[in-house]
Amino acid sequence: MSAASQLKREIGLFSAIAIVVANMVGTGIFTTSGFILEEVGSSSALLLGWLVGGAFALCGALCYGELGARYPQAGGEYVYLREAFGKPLAFLSGWISLIVDFSAPIAAAATAFSIYLLKAVGATADTDRVVTLFGVPIITLSLPVMLAIAVVVLLSILHVNSVRIGSRVQNLLTIFKIALIAGFIGAGIYSSGGSTDHFSGSLSLGVLLDGKFVVALIFISFAYSGWNAAAYLGGEIKHPSRNIPLAMLAGTLIVTALYLLLNLVYVYALPPEEMRGVMEVAAAAGARLFGPGIGRWLNGAISLGLLSVISAMILAGPRVYYAMSRDGIFFPLFGKVDATRHTPAHAIGLQAAIAIAMIVSASYDKLLVYIGFTLSLFAMLTVIGLMRVRLKDPGEGPAYRTWGYPLTPLIFILGNLWIIYFSIRSRPAPVVWGIVTIAAGMAMYVYFYRYRSYPQGKNTNNPQVVRALLSDRGEVGLNPSKPKEDLS
Repeated sequence: MSAASQLKREIGLFSAIAIVVANMVGTGIFTTSGFILEEVGSSSALLLGWLVGGAFALCGALCYGELGARYPQAGGEYVYLREAFGKPLAFLSGWISLIVDFSAPIAAAATAFSIYLLKAVGATADTDRVVTLFGVPIITLSLPVMLAIAVVVLLSILHVNSVRIGSRVQNLLTIFKIALIAGFIGAGIYSSGGSTDHFSGSLSLGVLLDGKFVVALIFISFAYSGWNAAAYLGGEIKHPSRNIPLAMLAGTLIVTALYLLLNLVYVYALPPEEMRGVMEVAAAAGARLFGPGIGRWLNGAISLGLLSVISAMILAGPRVYYAMSRDGIFFPLFGKVDATRHTPAHAIGLQAAIAIAMIVSASYDKLLVYIGFTLSLFAMLTVIGLMRVRLKDPGEGPAYRTWGYPLTPLIFILGNLWIIYFSIRSRPAPVVWGIVTIAAGMAMYVYFYRYRSYPQGKNTNNPQVVRALLSDRGEVGLNPSKPKEDLS
């Protein structure tokens, strides 16, 4: 394979940490705390929820760090599940990444960006123009929608043009966002507009078993998602065996600290009765601490901060589709790298097209309902894969080994089982849609393996061959010395 057709290692440790932080810090931390407080009932339980969510994310980052050091390739979970369980489960993970993990959140973040920006400049959105089919809304056109499309297109072009330039822009956007949050926290702590009397409510360990607390934890896990972002860029990070684990660990610790401090400011600024059920909790806290005039400035700052989220997801996601295509289980076009720019341009374009379709169809909100269930499921399977890799290959492994093993992965697995169980109990409809998405992915996998991965004339109607394709036992690369089974 020529060097021109491969991804280049141009991302340093600082940029990798910035990508993790940018992926994690999105709209969730600015909008969900009021709803979480409404679920858990007290500020103490609210803060405990954010602490527990950070602990789960940290356990995941420690486990993924070892996988990233073992398999420093583009693709993240896709690569890890392929090595642990084979291509069928890996493909399903990549399928979920394409639909749920990146395209839908890009659409949501771009829409949120446009709304915050229009509020900041005082613009009035024009009336939505809705195209319907048999009475069902199909396409929605408006000023926020067009602005959201424009930002997706522009940032996608930026990342197609150059990894180096894209990562530098990403660094600047992330630095701005962290400075914004740090400034808000610092000013809030020293403001006289709040009260320590807002910190109230008794707390016992029994709250951890309360159904409402776990439902709240589902939303908190959304806000923490992205701690594994460096894993997707394993083929472009310098010194990956060292920098991938460090990036995920450092990024997760930074974000956990920021989230806890930011929620302390929210609680300090707002009494519980004014915070419960409020979506724009950051703006409400800012208005209470610094006066009502801060709202427009804060909306503008948040909109610029959201650019960092969009940019980071546009950068990370296409590496999954690139890896799938390289393995012959996705369209070959999306495994090509631009010969001069060394970027997966076609994969970036695919992701942008899906995100734009979700923006104009307003279907992204339906997809986001089941993000928690599907992503928790595949993150849990990935960490189970780490334990399986350890059992299959008990040698020394990479220089970095998961701290606290096997307790760390067990905590992460049990925590996600906990979240999945309560997701099924409290919100069965998203689980059904998650299963439908997985079933569609299975059908796509069979299609690629039966009709695209083999030359014409190949007899794939043989049941034994089909079973071999689906089990894929011979293509799990756990033992490099073991030859892969040739099903052709």
